Amino acid sequence: MLSPESVIFLLDVDNTLLDNDRFTKDLGDRLESAFGVAEGARYWEIFGRRREALGLADYLGALQDFRSGVEDNPQLLGMSDFLLEYSFASRLFPQALEAVAHLRTLGLPVVLSDGDIVFQPRKIHRSGIWAAVEGRVLIYLHKEKMLDHMQQRYPGKHYVMVDDKANLLAAMKSALGARLTTVFVRQGHYALAAESKSAEPAPDMVIERIGDLLNHDLTDF
Repeated sequence: MLSPESVIFLLDVDNTLLDNDRFTKDLGDRLESAFGVAEGARYWEIFGRRREALGLADYLGALQDFRSGVEDNPQLLGMSDFLLEYSFASRLFPQALEAVAHLRTLGLPVVLSDGDIVFQPRKIHRSGIWAAVEGRVLIYLHKEKMLDHMQQRYPGKHYVMVDDKANLLAAMKSALGARLTTVFVRQGHYALAAESKSAEPAPDMVIERIGDLLNHDLTDF
């Protein structure tokens, strides 16, 4: 029988605890307002190329490349402030931090996120998530490939992964088997994509919003 001392809750960040789609829209709106539609589109082209090359969302690196051709625009330096000081706390999904606090009564909550090592930690700090998990934060390029490292850092009898990407949950389930319970949160564009319905193995649990975790106790996992 599971006990809170033996269970690790692994929590994704983007579109799981906070609405990253909304941040992306805000960034796009700011770029178009400051530089025009064509330049805004150019930023996203750069962003897409860097994502394909690096395997991660590199907002800051894309801005570095974007500066070429707009360096005389007085709005350029303001983009740094927009990204680094963005109010991610206002983009938390309803009851996200309450859900983390609830999981703290059932086991040990740990953030397990993909991302870069500058902007992603900044996002997690400014949203309040870092404090909510008491600094237990892991950020990798591809977290599904780092499960051995995760287990060394946070050994447990059983793990629960909460994420908005069904294919990633399937990959982790294939690796950890019965030691992992996968929870699919149907939030954000990845979760609503058609391919999410065909992920194998299917998630162990599906919830519509992160706040639904408040309705579950340890036996459900």
